[in-house]
Amino acid sequence: MADAVSLPDWNRLVLKVGSALVAPDERGCSTTHLLPIARFITESRRRGKEVILVSSGAVAAGLATQEVENPGAGLSIPEKQALAAIGQPLLMAHWRRLFDVPCAQVLLTYDDLRRRARFVNAQNTITELLDRGTLPIVNENDTVATEELQVGDNDNLAAFVAVLAEADLLAICSDVDGLYDADPHEDPTATHRPVVDAITDEVYGWVGGAHRATATGGMRTKVEAAEKATDRGIDTVIVNGTTGDHLDALGRGEMPGTLFRRAEEPLSARRHWMLHALPTAGRLVVDAGAAEALRHRGASLLPAGIVASEGPFARGDAVEVVVHSDGAERRVAKGITQYGAGDLARIQGRQSQSLPDVLDDVPSDYVIHRDDLVLTG
Repeated sequence: MADAVSLPDWNRLVLKVGSALVAPDERGCSTTHLLPIARFITESRRRGKEVILVSSGAVAAGLATQEVENPGAGLSIPEKQALAAIGQPLLMAHWRRLFDVPCAQVLLTYDDLRRRARFVNAQNTITELLDRGTLPIVNENDTVATEELQVGDNDNLAAFVAVLAEADLLAICSDVDGLYDADPHEDPTATHRPVVDAITDEVYGWVGGAHRATATGGMRTKVEAAEKATDRGIDTVIVNGTTGDHLDALGRGEMPGTLFRRAEEPLSARRHWMLHALPTAGRLVVDAGAAEALRHRGASLLPAGIVASEGPFARGDAVEVVVHSDGAERRVAKGITQYGAGDLARIQGRQSQSLPDVLDDVPSDYVIHRDDLVLTG
């Protein structure tokens, strides 16, 4: 077992269990790894703790009922959606057999997370389920989620659920003993990292690729999930769910995997939603003066500070703000723009008082108000 560190106190936990633990042979549900997980949940609830389970495995459960030639070659989206529809009730039935309390199925899509009204509705539902002593079991609604409306992986979904449920702790069960500074399956010299105080570009470098690149699963999505949760003030742990002793240690308040410490100054709910839930529709390149004003003076972004814009974004969309410095592009902020791409191209670089000379409709003298902006770098 990896060296244990102290687990932060918690009252409400989101626990994510992936397909590799639910269906280790990729066909049908198994109790091989789930019995210790179920024991941990039961013991936690007995001590008065609240647990929300995020479980993958619907497609694998559905696959066990079908004759599919060479499933390892890859499944189409319609095939995955159909298998998820078949497998989701089987997955729920499998979990229900392991508990003596009512279990509730909660299926979410990205749309439920990025639209505030639906987000709040989901939040209220989960709160009511917990108040009733029910174990919520959450999964992405793969049967209806299209590519543009997918979270895409249950690590990041679990982070969104932790934020939605205002959890104290997010625990992600993996098949390794936490985070390493290289892939331990490929590099025998990889060093285990028991604690991560801040998720930096270096941490993302350990799991491959540039910071915030498109998620490809594995450890990368777990780090992305940890970033989402810790930004909102939620401690996050990665623990080996294939080892029962590790789950038992977690129940004793030990941390045998990796602990990502919550941010000392968490983002507000609105800024977290803007940064992590709203899709980015374009980019604005600003000059050094504008970047300085945003970072250090709490200013709004004015047209005069914008050098260029990219993307077919519309008014009300979220855009990334970047600056070119020392030959490199650096992220500054993300915010909600008051101007679409076409109008912005006409007013960028201009003083605010001159905007009526260019546009018939001038909704504001700023492009992004400081209340609609969150710093990212």
